[in-house]
Amino acid sequence: MSLLSLEAVGRNFGGLKALQGVSFEVPEGGTFGVMGANGAGKTTLFGVISGFIKPSTGGVTFQDKDITSLPPYKRCIAGIGRTFQITKPFPELTVRQTVRIGVLLRTKNMAEATQKADVILERFGLMAHAERLGHQLAVMDRKRLEIARAYATAPKLLLLDEVAAGLRPAEVDKLVELIDSVASEGVTVLMIEHVLPAIFSLAKQVVVLDHGQLIAQGTPSEILKNQHVIEAYLGAGYGTA
Repeated sequence: MSLLSLEAVGRNFGGLKALQGVSFEVPEGGTFGVMGANGAGKTTLFGVISGFIKPSTGGVTFQDKDITSLPPYKRCIAGIGRTFQITKPFPELTVRQTVRIGVLLRTKNMAEATQKADVILERFGLMAHAERLGHQLAVMDRKRLEIARAYATAPKLLLLDEVAAGLRPAEVDKLVELIDSVASEGVTVLMIEHVLPAIFSLAKQVVVLDHGQLIAQGTPSEILKNQHVIEAYLGAGYGTA
């Protein structure tokens, strides 16, 4: 059974066709990737899935329910959590308060929410920073906080938008371990990523966008051999060095 299904999704911004007839399914369980050059439509796709952008055509189904017209907060309640490409911690909130806000989606008991938030902080290696303001964190810890904030809403589907961007290789490895452990808990992960080692080491399946169109879908090994992907994204000289 598919957890998420997109059917002929299109999105126009004036004369720009950011998405054109995009259709694919994400089964429940595991990690799945979205690739494409800058401007390919990846973040627009996430906006459509999470409800921040309404599609011009087509529809989105989540757990066999049409959610095309649902606002973001109702999609979050339904079980879709997301991170954003540029981390923007709440300026006046501590790390603990930031995560606790997510937990409060599922419980109204503040003591229980604080306890669950601390479990998540420990889980994401952030407990030592619990009383610091989010914007005071180093880049890697801000990435952890961005994921923890979404994870705290107890999502069934977690959308990760270029969470490895700007990290050193050793930090990418740690983040890969963290994402893999989240997926192992039964959370389905759909991730946009330009850091190829991250996406290829995690994803069961990858979809590739080019100028708003889906040009390929398959396993990482299949994607690496796909001539359309090589020409549109990886570069004509990929793998020939």
